[in-house]
Amino acid sequence: MLHMPPAEIRIPGDTYRHQGQRKKLVAVLKQKGIGDPRVLEAIGAVPRHLFLDPAFDGHAYEDKAFQIGSGQTISQPYTVAYQSAILKLEPGMKVLEIGTGSGYQASVLAQMGAKVYSIERQKALHAEVRVRLRRLGYRRIQCFFGDGFQGVPSFAPYQRILITAAAPELPGALLDQLEVGGYLVVPYGEGEDQLMMRIRKEAGGQLVREDFDRFRFVPMLKGTENRT
Repeated sequence: MLHMPPAEIRIPGDTYRHQGQRKKLVAVLKQKGIGDPRVLEAIGAVPRHLFLDPAFDGHAYEDKAFQIGSGQTISQPYTVAYQSAILKLEPGMKVLEIGTGSGYQASVLAQMGAKVYSIERQKALHAEVRVRLRRLGYRRIQCFFGDGFQGVPSFAPYQRILITAAAPELPGALLDQLEVGGYLVVPYGEGEDQLMMRIRKEAGGQLVREDFDRFRFVPMLKGTENRT
């Protein structure tokens, strides 16, 4: 069951042309191996062009990453779909997202029925995305400004944690906030590309690791950046 915004509500600035472009994008993602119908439906519903500068409007539904300011990017749709699929998300789950960025990944998770808690270390991006998500009607997302390595302990535990930047280590604070039986998905490592990993937390704090494909992410940094 998808939650926000309802399919019958027209989002201002989302034209039939954009909707047609999303259908083509979904077809591309299917060809690349994304098979989860709930992920594909969410990608087909979220207006990616409204998470980018209007200058990118003609390219918003290409399977590419774009700069969004503050040294950050909006991930390519394939990466968003891939992470969303291996998260094994079920409707109603609490998800902690590390790295709000443009808010696009959080919106895909919310469209899939998750209750999303998202933290961003860049104050300028945090301020911008709060306005954007409110305007678009994604009210199942709560945004926080802070250090992603510390998470959002006040709403823990989380059934899923998604890190959207390259982590040089597995942050202990985040593992502490993960519910027993829950999954943490992270692009792990430094260098030009990173290994996508899924970590399952079992009773007694034991961690079970699964390795997936390699991707390229911006680095996960400690602390916050307060410039607006």
